[in-house]
Amino acid sequence: MISLRGRRALVSGGSRGIGAATALLLAECGADVGIGYRSRERDAAAVVKQLAARGVRAFAFATNIATGDGAEALFDRAEREFGGIDIFVGNAGIWPNEDVPLREMEDARWELTMAQNVAAMFYTTRAAARLVGRGGRIVLVSSTAGQRGEALHADYAASKGAMIALVKSLAVELAPREVTVNSVAPGWVDTEMCTGAFADGGRERIAATIPLGRVATPRDIAAPIVFLCSDLARHITGEILNVNGGSVLCG
Repeated sequence: MISLRGRRALVSGGSRGIGAATALLLAECGADVGIGYRSRERDAAAVVKQLAARGVRAFAFATNIATGDGAEALFDRAEREFGGIDIFVGNAGIWPNEDVPLREMEDARWELTMAQNVAAMFYTTRAAARLVGRGGRIVLVSSTAGQRGEALHADYAASKGAMIALVKSLAVELAPREVTVNSVAPGWVDTEMCTGAFADGGRERIAATIPLGRVATPRDIAAPIVFLCSDLARHITGEILNVNGGSVLCG
């Protein structure tokens, strides 16, 4: 039902996890896909190989999108490769896995989270707003934490709350160009970022707190992202789509 043939997509944080799953599913639907990554060159190359095997144009580009120049370089590469973009998926980000009360949080942790999750979001989304064509799609990956907070991870929750506010603001700004701006909000996902939390029975304890009783796979998150990138979602903008097994409803 979803065809993205002829569409040009760019996915940040595309070398693994949700980003890689999204890139591959976009390609399965026919889109050309470029991925941005920070340092996982081997992983990125493997994703590009899988993308090309699906018969689409693909590239990977290493850059630090927490800087304005780094983010612009990623979009410049997409313009050179594809002549522009129709879809931007902002997936790159970090979740510091150490529990730290705000009163004990060091400046360095706060500043790192804000750089990787807020500054990078601003720089890339600004570039996307400039480059994406009429009728384009912007989807940012937020979190349950941005809606209900997350004790001992106030930095992460604040960064994702900022993303949600940006989505709602930009949706109105870009609506005259028929560009939709939405967010998918995962909870726990079976990715490398969560390995520490899943250790020593953590995965089972976490799954027990989710109403559907399971931790999401990266593809569970990728599918709603791709839906929001499709014509089926052309009248949806400024929305936060919760894809977290109902966990956002629980305390």
